[in-house]
Amino acid sequence: MGEEGNKTNDHGEALESALDLGTEREAGIDAEREEEEEDGDDGEEDGEEEEEEVEGGEDDIEDGEYTFRFKSGMNPLDFTEGDAFGVQPYQQFERLEYEALAEKKRKALANRPREGSAKKARQEDVSGASIDEIMEAMNYGGRRKSRKPKKRGRRKGSKNKLSPEVTRMLGDATLHYAHGCYKEAICVLNEVVRLAPNLSDPYHTLGLVYNAIGDRKKALNSYMLAAIFSPKDPYLWKLLVTWSIEQGNTGQAKYCLSKAISADPEDISLRFHHAALYVELGDYQKAAESYVQISQLCPENVEALKTGAKLFLKCGQVERSTSILEEYLRQHPTEADLSVVDLLAAMCMENNMHDNALRHIEHAHLVYCSGKDLPLYLTVKAGICHIHLGNMEKAKILFSVLQQESAYDHTDLITEVADSFMSLEHYDSALNYYLMLEGNDGDDNGFLKLKIAQCYLSLRERVQAISFFYKALSKLEDNIDARLALASLLLEEAKSEEAILLLSPPKDLESVFDPNSGKSNPWWLDGKVKLKLSNIYKAKGMLENFVDTIFPLVRESLFIESIQQKVKVRKRLSRSDLFERVKILDDGQTDNVFHGFRPVASASDLLKAARAKKLLQKKATLKEERKAAALAAGVDWQSDDSGQ
Repeated sequence: MGEEGNKTNDHGEALESALDLGTEREAGIDAEREEEEEDGDDGEEDGEEEEEEVEGGEDDIEDGEYTFRFKSGMNPLDFTEGDAFGVQPYQQFERLEYEALAEKKRKALANRPREGSAKKARQEDVSGASIDEIMEAMNYGGRRKSRKPKKRGRRKGSKNKLSPEVTRMLGDATLHYAHGCYKEAICVLNEVVRLAPNLSDPYHTLGLVYNAIGDRKKALNSYMLAAIFSPKDPYLWKLLVTWSIEQGNTGQAKYCLSKAISADPEDISLRFHHAALYVELGDYQKAAESYVQISQLCPENVEALKTGAKLFLKCGQVERSTSILEEYLRQHPTEADLSVVDLLAAMCMENNMHDNALRHIEHAHLVYCSGKDLPLYLTVKAGICHIHLGNMEKAKILFSVLQQESAYDHTDLITEVADSFMSLEHYDSALNYYLMLEGNDGDDNGFLKLKIAQCYLSLRERVQAISFFYKALSKLEDNIDARLALASLLLEEAKSEEAILLLSPPKDLESVFDPNSGKSNPWWLDGKVKLKLSNIYKAKGMLENFVDTIFPLVRESLFIESIQQKVKVRKRLSRSDLFERVKILDDGQTDNVFHGFRPVASASDLLKAARAKKLLQKKATLKEERKAAALAAGVDWQSDDSGQ
């Protein structure tokens, strides 16, 4: 074929050819077998033809595995043009592979005989057949059986036999690439692709050439074709994974990762990348399954197991999440990673199963820490479980390990204990542990001060509460709830002026807030703050300040109401429609034997008919009034009935 044959086909024809590739799936192998059976016993000739057919294909094709093949008349280089067909190459291969597997499954289901009917058919065949027919069937079956291993053996054992011309041209292209003659290399490789479109080597070399000249897109797509025709080569798939991630093409990265894992199942790092990609895509279910699979392949990798359990918990699968960790502990009866116990206890506590959490911790103490103290984090969790179970004395004994001197080293544990006491409304105990952290220099976000203020507020110690609310607001000035709570406390203490000052906008607004900073509205523009301030002004009789504060809120609410208001336009019925509805009432049918009885109709239809009758009466009255007015004025009366 000349230069004309190397040109890219029209995209529509190319797409049609690509779609037709779905028919060349694993069913093609079955078709070959049928052709062999029809041809008779000329096995050697079939073998030669088959080797010619798979020339340029994959070396090792497993039975039942889908293999991509280009149809004659299609230019494989169209695939290097990226989305020339509207989709990326990997998406086409993914779809074709899916269709092939689906077709294979459909065929398997269709060809699977029902057990009862098969037995019956066999019995009928044997009972009703002659000896010659039985022998013919036996010979036919034997021929099929003897030829089938030969077929499979040739397919698995056959090697690619390249023609001398293709071999020479591949060598020339490699030399051109090595000497930097990239145009010549591309020209030669295009011709190789035309002669052997299902060979991996020319696409691989094309990828090298395009990468050398800086055309990353064509390089990637060429490598994709090379990998498709040598799916067991992990190097190509890993390279495609790296490039796909660099380009931010997560779909392609996921596809290539799955292929890389199939090519190199021992590379655990690929599975980690695959799981992390699922997390990035928000598919936590598949991510969790991937991490659990990693933990099964590498039982010593506890972090993968814990990550999988956390992701299952994120999917709302509490039982599956805890069962994974419990199974790990069952498989480690004498020695286990205590961080698994910690995570399992935390999950149980989060789902209000404190008795189960305590049971796991006590089991760990008995089995894994026999004769030794539990780690501090497990001791604290056990104490929290006792709080929720009502064993306050036992909890305090366990919490005695948390001392003021070590507060800086165990900030998280002390905070966890204090939060637990506060959630159960044991404000005295919560306050004691919060105050242990109050002098901690590491606390600079104001939340600790806010929790202390809330404890004092719940204990009705207003003076202390006001003090700590101010300390908290110095760090959390945009915390609306804290500001409103402090304002209410000040009003209770008859400090209305101080409350007004607390809720009023700062005097120097420009230095405090930059409207172009992109931040959300400041606290003084919040509707709750304005409403609270306007109520204070109203209570103090400061009407002008009250109006100035409340007016923007009223205007905004009216504006929103006007936008959200929906006016329902009622449909105007024609006079003929009204008459049809009135017929239900049966007023004018005096000769009917059922005259005077309530008409048989639904309540809604009767209501519509009554409304129609009133509307007709109203229209008739209006018409008479207009006619009388016209006649009184000496004007000719003309009815304006339009059927409406």
